[in-house]
Amino acid sequence: MTADTLRATADALIAATNAFDISAALILFTPDAVIDDPSTGRRFDGRAGTRDYIERYFIGYHTVTRFLSIEMIGESRARVRVDFTGDFGHEIGLLDISVDDDGLITRIDADLE
Repeated sequence: MTADTLRATADALIAATNAFDISAALILFTPDAVIDDPSTGRRFDGRAGTRDYIERYFIGYHTVTRFLSIEMIGESRARVRVDFTGDFGHEIGLLDISVDDDGLITRIDADLE
């Protein structure tokens, strides 16, 4: 996996969530993907969990995400630093995104700086 591939995946996720397009976001994830986000106090498992996370924290809070930087932290994993704005105010976040051989997201470990 290359940095360009992981950046393309991150860009696609940001574009889908900024458009509040759940379908476009969900196709980027494997069916058994996990999103672990300590800032919410929850872990979201599988397709239903991924949908819940996007609906709750992106659509529900009218979140707009802006890419800031990317750092490779493994062969198929990158740390993406993003700027979040929405009904909650403003936060800088980190998304550790892991992908499979097909470039689909298997896991996101999210946190705020």
